[in-house]
Amino acid sequence: MMRETKVFDPADGFAPLTNVVEVTDANVVLREGKWEMFLAGQIASSASTHLFSASLPVGASLSATGWKPEADPNNPAAIALLAPNQKSEVWDGSGGRHCPAYVKGWEPRRREWVERIYYAGSKEQLWGPYGIGYLEWDGEAWVDQPAPVFVASESWERGSVYEPNVLFHEGKWKLWYVAGSNLEDYLVHGYAESEDGVHWPKRSMFAGAELKLFDFAVIEHGGHFEAVFSRVHVAKSAPPAETGLWWCHAEAPGSRLADWSEPRQIMTAEDRGWHSGSWRPCPRYRDTEPDDLLVFFDGLRHTGEPGPFPFAFTVGCLELSRPMLRNAR
Repeated sequence: MMRETKVFDPADGFAPLTNVVEVTDANVVLREGKWEMFLAGQIASSASTHLFSASLPVGASLSATGWKPEADPNNPAAIALLAPNQKSEVWDGSGGRHCPAYVKGWEPRRREWVERIYYAGSKEQLWGPYGIGYLEWDGEAWVDQPAPVFVASESWERGSVYEPNVLFHEGKWKLWYVAGSNLEDYLVHGYAESEDGVHWPKRSMFAGAELKLFDFAVIEHGGHFEAVFSRVHVAKSAPPAETGLWWCHAEAPGSRLADWSEPRQIMTAEDRGWHSGSWRPCPRYRDTEPDDLLVFFDGLRHTGEPGPFPFAFTVGCLELSRPMLRNAR
C-alpha cells in the first residue's frame, strides 16, 4: 500500500474557521487517548507565524483524514493560538514560531516528567536567523519561555539553527536540527545531546551541506529506531531526482547519518497538483495496525499569483505498509 492524502490546503478553506491563512509543519502525537497535531501557520490578523493544534476525536485511530483545528473558545470562527508569546516575544515576536516538535522527557532538577514542544523562532524576520526554544505543559496550558535554549555556536552553523526534531532516549534529550540558510542555499544537519533539554554541551555535524538534508525525524518502533528525512532543493533550477522523502533505520539513534542504514527514497519531488516537493516529515505508526506507517509532510502548491512567493503551503500524509519497507532492512 502506498497512498498520498491531502490533509490541509488553503484552497479548500478551513471552515468553520475564517481567519486561517495557511497551516504547515504537522507534528503528531498520541496524548491521553487522543491524537493531536501541532502546527505552525499564519492568521489574517498577523504577519508573524504562530503555533496551533488540531485533533482527531477521542478514541479514534490515527488517520490522514478527520483532523479538526482547535477553535478559539471565545470565537468559534477563529483558530486558537497554542500559547501566547508574552515571555518569548523578545526572541520570537517578529519572526514567529516554526516547526513544532513534541517530546516527553525527564527533567532531572525537578525530578519529574515534562512535556515540551520545541520550535524555531526568530526575533528579526520570518526568514531568520533562528534559535530553538520550547513551550512546556503546566497541566492546563502550554507556557512559553523567555529565551531560546539552543542557538548557533559553531562556524558551520552560520548563525542559525532550526527544524528541530527531538527524542528522549536512555536519559538523554537528543536533537537533530538544520543549520544554515535557505536563502544562501547552505544547509547542514546537526546533532546535539542534553541532560535536561535546556543545556546542550555536546553538538556535532550529522550530515554535510551536499545532501541538503532538511529534517531528520526519529521514532522508536518494535525495539529499533526508524527515521524519515527530507532532502530539499532551494535553488531556482529543476530539483534533482534525490529531492523528496527518505526512510532509514538503526538499532540505536546514532549521531551521524553513517550510523543509520542505507536510506531508501519513499517520495519524489514530482508535482502532484496540490503539492510539489516535500519536507518536515512526521512518521507515526497507526495504533490499530502496527504495519501501517503514516508520514505527515509539508508541500508547496503553485498558486500562479503575482509576487515573490506564488505558492501556498499544504499538509499531506503518505501511507505506507511495513512490507514495502522490509526490503530495505
